[in-house]
Amino acid sequence: MQPPIKGRGALSNEASRFLKQTADRSADYVDAVPEEDPPRHPATRLHVDASRSIISRNDSPDVPFGQSINPYRGCEHGCVYCLAGDTPILMADGTTRPIADLRVGDLICGTVRDGQHRRTVRTTVRAHWSVLKPAYRVTLADGTQLVAGADHRFLTERGWKFVTGAGQGPGRRPHLTRRNRLIGTGAFSRRPPADGDYRRGYLSGLIRGAGGPGDRYDERPGGALARHVRLRLERCDAEAAHRARRWLSEEAVGTRRVASPIALSGRSGSSAVRAPVLDAAASIGDLIAWPAAPPPSWQRGFLAGMFDAAGCVRGGTLRICSADAQLVRRVAEALDAQGFRALIEPRGPGPARALHAVRVLGGLAAHLRFLHTADPAVTRRRDLIGRRIASAARLAVTAIERLAGARRLYDITTGTGDFIADGVVSHNCFARPTHAYLDHSPGLDFETEIYAKPDAARLLDAELRRPGYRPEPIHLGAATDPYQPLEREARLTRALLEKLLEFGHPVTVLTKGTLIERDLDVLGELARRRLARVALSITTLDRELKRSLEPRAAAPA
Repeated sequence: MQPPIKGRGALSNEASRFLKQTADRSADYVDAVPEEDPPRHPATRLHVDASRSIISRNDSPDVPFGQSINPYRGCEHGCVYCLAGDTPILMADGTTRPIADLRVGDLICGTVRDGQHRRTVRTTVRAHWSVLKPAYRVTLADGTQLVAGADHRFLTERGWKFVTGAGQGPGRRPHLTRRNRLIGTGAFSRRPPADGDYRRGYLSGLIRGAGGPGDRYDERPGGALARHVRLRLERCDAEAAHRARRWLSEEAVGTRRVASPIALSGRSGSSAVRAPVLDAAASIGDLIAWPAAPPPSWQRGFLAGMFDAAGCVRGGTLRICSADAQLVRRVAEALDAQGFRALIEPRGPGPARALHAVRVLGGLAAHLRFLHTADPAVTRRRDLIGRRIASAARLAVTAIERLAGARRLYDITTGTGDFIADGVVSHNCFARPTHAYLDHSPGLDFETEIYAKPDAARLLDAELRRPGYRPEPIHLGAATDPYQPLEREARLTRALLEKLLEFGHPVTVLTKGTLIERDLDVLGELARRRLARVALSITTLDRELKRSLEPRAAAPA
């Protein structure tokens, strides 16, 4: 286990997301520790930020200010906000992956606010890092257990809340209590093991759903006819055909892939499979026979095969169709046995009248459980984007307990500022990846390569004098703390406050730094005119815990 770097929160210095990267998928790589140990006491280096503008603007409904100024880029406080490495994260294709295995550029599910609710959107992992720190276990009423750092935030029915905090005094902040309920779909189901029953069930569902096996005769030289068993998988995606060929070979049914008319017509990923053996028909018939008492694993495989052959998630509906009414009833029975609510739909008019369909009820939570417990192979059929985050899952917090020792925890930054971790909406650190735009790492570089804007006050003066400028509060400390240790000599934040006082302009400040006391004269005059509001971020009153969570921030006292 990598020892902590003195005075820093990050352990690694992964490359900027804009640089060409290669990924080592070996088991030893998931710790994200560089091959060469970083220096034990990395120094902070100051750079000049030559930006020609100073005010950043946003219109996000999740951010309570429209204008902000960051006199510094990067932050020496070394703060960390993280989850255990095995926490499953919802990917954009409906699958899950442990947070430790995510990489920059991966597509995952984020959320956006839609009125009083949130909906799923596709977003990208922009940064990924790990740290060693104290951890807490958050237990929910449905049995979900989330291991996270004290400063990690989850979305509750009353907004974003930290894992720990104080109800009063200097350490007061919104934090989880046993009265809170988290927002999400409920714990993700685990992927089923591909045992013999599951494999046979999958092949039965895929082959039956695709139309069953049939004979084909090809003419050989001399006029003889060669008999083949043709598996009608022309309309199946390559992912399903690949899985079928592999598992058929394990059942001693030799196959070969041939060009499909649909593939030749331009459809992506389709293929045909033939079993060119004389006794294949009997072998396949035995393989796909319906068991007298289907085991649960067989049923999950059967549902996965039927979904790959004739199912999809589209427009908020998960549906499996077939021209065989008896086969649809078998699907409904398997769904019922696996605890799903299902509805056999009446046949529609026109061409749809030839098809029977069964629909899985229960919204996004039920559809995710189906995809995870059945584990179909085809990913393009899983359209989960734009879905409302709502469920009847019991997500009330029942316990929060500190775990012994330090744990390796992981965090990511996404395009939406959040992600879905084991069925609950989880916040991420948004500031670290901004260093990628400067060809630096969101890891140690974010804490050691600090950029300052020496012309900040002059640029602000020019902005405020523009004829079209419309005054509204400017926030200092949106991405990084305006009272970095470097501020003692650089005095950039001080100059900005003096300029705002000169113009009589409203300002808000968020900081962890005690250096703000130096500027009480300017802030006091702004406050006398009702133009200033200051918020202090105090994570904990425990000095030793603070040293782990924010190595270079001010002591609690």
